[in-house]
Amino acid sequence: MTVTPVPAHATNVAIALNAVIAVVDGDRPKVLCVRSGENKLALPYGPFDPERHRTFEIGVREWVERQTHVSLGYVEQLYTFGDKGREAPAAALLDGHGERVVSVGYLALAPGPADLLAEDAVWMDWYSIFPWEDWRKGEPKILRDQIIPGICKWIDGSSTAEKKNTRQRRANIAFGLDGFGWEEERTIDRYELMYEAGLVFEAWRDRKDAHLDLPAGKQPTAGTMGQPMISDHRRILATAIGRIRGKLKYRPIIFEMIMPTFTLLQLQQTVEAIVGFEFHKQNFRRSVEKSGFVEGTGETAQLQAGRPAGLFQVDRAGLKDRAAAGLAVPRLKRPGETPA
Repeated sequence: MTVTPVPAHATNVAIALNAVIAVVDGDRPKVLCVRSGENKLALPYGPFDPERHRTFEIGVREWVERQTHVSLGYVEQLYTFGDKGREAPAAALLDGHGERVVSVGYLALAPGPADLLAEDAVWMDWYSIFPWEDWRKGEPKILRDQIIPGICKWIDGSSTAEKKNTRQRRANIAFGLDGFGWEEERTIDRYELMYEAGLVFEAWRDRKDAHLDLPAGKQPTAGTMGQPMISDHRRILATAIGRIRGKLKYRPIIFEMIMPTFTLLQLQQTVEAIVGFEFHKQNFRRSVEKSGFVEGTGETAQLQAGRPAGLFQVDRAGLKDRAAAGLAVPRLKRPGETPA
């Protein structure tokens, strides 16, 4: 067997571990973050130490507990992120010396936000990071006033007709333009397009190290397009949100994000918070009652004015039998969309 020698100039690879811990607090979907140097927003993260960490999962659990004092329950591997350039801020914070940083992301779900004892830990509403993803009160103003015009300008600035057509097709799919319809799980597609178009703060911050062309238009200030995050952490979070939204339709993961007893209205509001759309109330209620996932407790709760609402709990036997099924999401129709 011939062994190819490693070039003297080869770049070392460092492995970073990141965690997305997602909950719904009332009607707000939140993610656990830490305030890094100079008050920068980050997901819990840290380097994988092959001497100390037998597995990646052991490592990510250790970093989350060390940084936030929150112990993780069930976690699943989300994705591996290794784009050149975007890791530069993380490499510095990981005491890197020219390494290429590959991030291994994990996803954890919980029924509610844990109390935070760590000073730098904070539960962030993920719509403060991605404000264009919340359609519960109609089309987000930032989408029509700033994002779509910026995307159109980026498309028109294409150097060739072929590139323009490709960009237009990607924008149509990601943002539901030209009759395509908005698909909530395409969170990462939308963020990636905004990054390429120079509409998010991170694109300007990273463009030199990522060897990207100078973005068109004016450089956005931090916070005008949602809260920026260090390194590629906003990209990791966008991937996680898309994963959660997609899995709702084919796995009963919503019951990992709800309290042991709940009303059907609370369940609906929890799902609406995640997908960013309001639902048709009666259609949602019927889909839940037919799903076999829940059963009544025989008790009621007085949550607001009006009659007490019946309390439900998860039907564990039904959940086990239908582990490969999700909930229907009968969202209300928006202008220009086909019914979901």
